[in-house]
Amino acid sequence: MTTPLSAPAGNRITELDALRGFAVIGIVWMNVYVFALPAQGYYNPLAWSGSAIGEAAPFDRLVWIASFVFIEGKFRTLFAMLFGAGCLILIEKATDRGGEKVWRAHFARMAVLFVIGLVHATLFANNDILRAYALAGCAVPFLAGLSSRALIAIAVGLIVVHLGGGIVTFGSAIYDFSRGYSGSELVMFAERNFGIDPWAVQYSLEQGREAFGERIARRIDGFWTQMTTIAGSIPLNLAGMVLGMALWKSRMLAGEWRTFRLQRLAAVCALVAIPALFALATWVSKAGFPGVYVGPAALILSAPFDTALGVAYAALAMAFFDSRGAITRRLASVGRLSLTNYLMTSVILAAIFASWGLGLFGAVSRSQAFVLGFVPIAMMPVWSPVWIARFGQGPFERLWRSGARLLS
Repeated sequence: MTTPLSAPAGNRITELDALRGFAVIGIVWMNVYVFALPAQGYYNPLAWSGSAIGEAAPFDRLVWIASFVFIEGKFRTLFAMLFGAGCLILIEKATDRGGEKVWRAHFARMAVLFVIGLVHATLFANNDILRAYALAGCAVPFLAGLSSRALIAIAVGLIVVHLGGGIVTFGSAIYDFSRGYSGSELVMFAERNFGIDPWAVQYSLEQGREAFGERIARRIDGFWTQMTTIAGSIPLNLAGMVLGMALWKSRMLAGEWRTFRLQRLAAVCALVAIPALFALATWVSKAGFPGVYVGPAALILSAPFDTALGVAYAALAMAFFDSRGAITRRLASVGRLSLTNYLMTSVILAAIFASWGLGLFGAVSRSQAFVLGFVPIAMMPVWSPVWIARFGQGPFERLWRSGARLLS
């Protein structure tokens, strides 16, 4: 038994491993802001300039636009797609072998993954995605027998559910704000979490500079609040997983599509997504980055276009990755250690930004944080092939596998 974040042992698809490596690297480009900036700065370029609230250098605004259009949400979607495809691969292989405990083994993997994610979130990254994947992934066996078309329909339905819930939640606040009424409770909530409210940003700065023990205590105390947030993300994460299952069943992720077909899919998805994302970015920017626009644009309104661009990235990668090429093989080694690399990047970023490391949290701008994100990105292609050559499997992949075996 292997793990869904790593392709199954034997008969590996190098291009699929490389796509997984590309997704892990892309996630770093947004996760670095979680470690480097106050929480509001993840979404809002005006929330923190490295020294002041409400300011952003022109280059920081360009970095925000590039991240919003091409990175934020796209690599999360891509990672979710590959997770869903990986789960389906394992279920199919176990079923073909006549396994009697296919479902039990799958739920054991999800349980162990949730525990790994919980520890990761408590110690390092409170935006950990593994917990959400573990919960959403519990639905995968119920959908494994469906056709690719049925899976695509379910993925679209889940995105509509996500959009509908977000519009119901934030729609009245956007309407109130657009008519000049900024005193509603929801508008103020959005400004505290996604805007440039000085008190809220200062509070986030104090949290980011807390000691290691203080952080653990606070995150343990906030467990149920975190679970509420995770529950709200399940439809969108499950949509990505189901879409990945569909693309595996259609053999796109298996590397069996012709190059022209892949390029055509990528072009269609990009033409739908990129203009819409630029339009959203322009809307938010021209309005002055109010929290009531920033939050819904990033979390709700961009979701279908993030998903489309994630599919475009997958199609382009499968079209142009060459299993014999040095870059593809090195990315494949990163992908084979995707769980380990995902967790280790948090360790590296904490060492750079946390109070128990170099303490650079809140001391850098958005563009400087983006550049520092290349530290773990540069390290992953170096250590991954060396580790695989010596041990064959990543340490956290091994831990996940062993823990799941014990439970199943």
